[in-house]
Parts: sequence; structure tokens; C-alpha cells
Amino acid sequence: MAAAALLVAGGLEAREITAQEAVAQAQREADGKVLSVQTLKLGKRKFYRIKVLTHDGQVRVVQVPAEQ
Repeated sequence: MAAAALLVAGGLEAREITAQEAVAQAQREADGKVLSVQTLKLGKRKFYRIKVLTHDGQVRVVQVPAEQ
């Protein structure tokens, strides 16, 4: 909450990204093919859980917060 208050106070408002934007971010981070995407909520926080198949055949799970 303090970080969000600082963002607003500093003139920068956090915005909620779309699932497509989260997928693009996960693909860049894990460098692979997206297998699945889930939208999850934990209390008031929303995030995307994305499974990515890497080039070496491993499955990585990347969690991307919706608010950035």
C-alpha cells in the first residue's frame, strides 16, 4: 500500500495490465512458449500465473502482478 501511495503522490499511477501484456512479459522473462495462463486473486491483489515451456524442455511458472 505504501508503494501505491508513493506512486500516486509522485504523479505516477499504477495501472492494471491485461493478461496479454502479462503473457508477453512472461515470454520475455522465461524465453519460451506459453502453455497456460491463470488469473488469480489473493485478497485484493490480482496476479497472473503463467506456465512457460522453455527451449530446454523445462516448464517454468512465472507470476506477474496485474498492477504495475
